[in-house]
Amino acid sequence: MQTNSLSVDSAVSTASMGLMSLWEQTTSPGEIFPALSGEQHADVAIVGGGYTGLSAALHAAERGLRALVLEAREPGWGASGRNGGQVIPGLKYDPPEILAKYGPQKGADLIRFIGEAPRQVFELIARHGIDCDARQCGWIQPAHNAAMEQTLRQRARSWLETGADVEILERERLAELLGSTAYRMAWLDKRAGSLNPLGYARGLARAAARAGAAIYAQSPVQELERTSDGYRLVTPDGAAVRARKVILATNAYTDDLWPGLRRGIIPVHTFQVATEPLDESIRRTILPYGHVSSDSRRVLLYFRLDAQGRFVMGGVGSVREPVDRKVFEHLLAATRHIFPQMTAPFQYHWYGRVAITRDFLPHLHELAPGLYTALGYNGRGVAMATALGGLLARLVAGESAESLPFPATSLRAIPLHGLRNLYVAAARTYYRLRDIAA
Repeated sequence: MQTNSLSVDSAVSTASMGLMSLWEQTTSPGEIFPALSGEQHADVAIVGGGYTGLSAALHAAERGLRALVLEAREPGWGASGRNGGQVIPGLKYDPPEILAKYGPQKGADLIRFIGEAPRQVFELIARHGIDCDARQCGWIQPAHNAAMEQTLRQRARSWLETGADVEILERERLAELLGSTAYRMAWLDKRAGSLNPLGYARGLARAAARAGAAIYAQSPVQELERTSDGYRLVTPDGAAVRARKVILATNAYTDDLWPGLRRGIIPVHTFQVATEPLDESIRRTILPYGHVSSDSRRVLLYFRLDAQGRFVMGGVGSVREPVDRKVFEHLLAATRHIFPQMTAPFQYHWYGRVAITRDFLPHLHELAPGLYTALGYNGRGVAMATALGGLLARLVAGESAESLPFPATSLRAIPLHGLRNLYVAAARTYYRLRDIAA
């Protein structure tokens, strides 16, 4: 989720509710980056210091480009530091659907790209020595009702046909790996894994800076204008950057900096809770082999243990930011249903944003000559934002969009975007009713 950044009002409301992010409390401090001052020059200016922007900066700098990141708060402060830390391959569409949509050649390229996205994450972590508790431990997706069982069986088979390391889990094997009898079957994708998301974001920032990228914190971009030789970006105190090319990497916190971009996504809040480290006798009974999991609900639940044995549960929430801690109660109820043996109280409560698109696919756009964006990860942001950040670096280095394994599309607004709060509330109610149906 991109993970992104919360507004100032969000920070105030979070503090007033006594909310505390697990990742903020258990991650080493990030480097302190200065605010932008004066007028700087770059080959590419990147707006946003989450996974997309930091990956783009790192890959661009490694290609010899002068990359400069402008982050409104600090790297990883938003959704890139607040998500569930599940590194999952793929999209919301299965391989046969991707082939039907994009054709045999482009579809095969895309399937290969999205399948390898977690490997890119773990290779970056290893190559740059990023301290973020990374484990390629595998992801379990259980069927939440009988109607989804056939869908998940076909999903696993379709990925098996591509050569992916996946497995169908029947009830007994699933109960062993999950530590729960709440689900009847699932599939296991062994390419996936887990990490501390804020630690990963801060590690990407360090790696990008070591590679030569300039990173500026507390530097929100207020103006973006075309110039004769590229673009000029201005922060509220009058500091500016002149760049030949620009990447907008703001995802769920996209505003009106570029006309119409915000109307292509719907930002939705996702809520998470976590315990302190579980007693070893209980810890051995919940996800005992270290897998991560998110189920097949449309209004899904996702859960895991962190590296120290804390239980983490998350779920999609509302469009509006929470006003009190009651919004987390459904996560407690879900935990008690799936893992009745887990009685430890939740000590950590936090939230972030995820960007939803109309077609439930990430979008890669060239908004104007030399102006690019990637956004709308629909809950798969850790792996996909990292991978698409690398593609954005290839674009600003001069490669054509046609040569990339991920399709570039035209910007399209979601109809009736101004009614998004009502739309999401109605959709959430509808999907919850469908989730209940057998």
